[in-house]
Amino acid sequence: MNMQISFLGRTLPTPLILASGIWGTTVSLLTRAAQSGCGAVTAKSCGPTPRAGHVNPSCIEWGGGLINAIGLANPGVEAEVALLAKAKNELTPLGVPLIASIFAGTYAEFGQVAATAAAAEPDFLEVNISCPNVGSEFGEPFAGNPESAALVTQQVKQALRPTNIPVIIKLAPNVPSIARIARAVVEAGADALCVINTMPGMVIDLESGQPILANRSGGLSGPAIKPIAIKCVYDVRKACPDTPIIGTGGVTHGVDAVEMLMAGADAVGVGSAIYYRGPNALQQLVNEMESWAHAHGIGCWAEVRGLAHRELTYSENASAPPVPSAH
Repeated sequence: MNMQISFLGRTLPTPLILASGIWGTTVSLLTRAAQSGCGAVTAKSCGPTPRAGHVNPSCIEWGGGLINAIGLANPGVEAEVALLAKAKNELTPLGVPLIASIFAGTYAEFGQVAATAAAAEPDFLEVNISCPNVGSEFGEPFAGNPESAALVTQQVKQALRPTNIPVIIKLAPNVPSIARIARAVVEAGADALCVINTMPGMVIDLESGQPILANRSGGLSGPAIKPIAIKCVYDVRKACPDTPIIGTGGVTHGVDAVEMLMAGADAVGVGSAIYYRGPNALQQLVNEMESWAHAHGIGCWAEVRGLAHRELTYSENASAPPVPSAH
């Protein structure tokens, strides 16, 4: 089985990409992810200034996944640059690209943070637009409508113009039409899309009657959101047929990753598997994907990508590759 894929002009060893925030920007852990089967790794999101994040409890397992309100804790982009540069030096000999990740509270800040992060020369830059727009009257997230999402994309692309670092926009699922927003950011210059971020939610303690998280609400991740992520990837692929997509959300087993590829993803972001199966999950996912491919006579992932978009006739149904079982 040839596990390699092509993504934004680079050949990745596997379709798996470490999702942002899972192992922070700890160089040893990012390197471990690369050695364990990731085709690329994403650092934790950094912003214009240091943030301590929310107090505990900030993350719990709720039965169908995790809910977290870490609060974008980070040392600030200026401090993050040194960590990113060190990580890049460790990852380059392994042939595994580094994806830096940024957030900000205004359009101008997005450009400033992007320009600063570029000094570390990451291979790609992911832009988290799910954070609130502090300049907006109601603090609506930048991902909330096509216009604001496109403006962020334009600011970042302009800031990175001297570097040619490709830009990946990370989309939110809790919008009326993720396809419209995807088209808007692609038209504004996005090179690729990460689909999706966490889904907003709340868990209440039955004894106290109060939300468990100190921040009260948080972002849902884990197996329960996988069908949402699959549908979002499907919709975005249909809307943007030529744009590379990282499908992220609830991937725990190898067949989950295959399902993401069938929905139209080019690569698959992984976070949940590490929580549920431990630090060796990445290699386990690679092995499971290889086993599935071997059992179904698949030689490369290009044969699988976007199968859900293929219109089958009645006579073809019998020979179509079986859909992987859900987990």
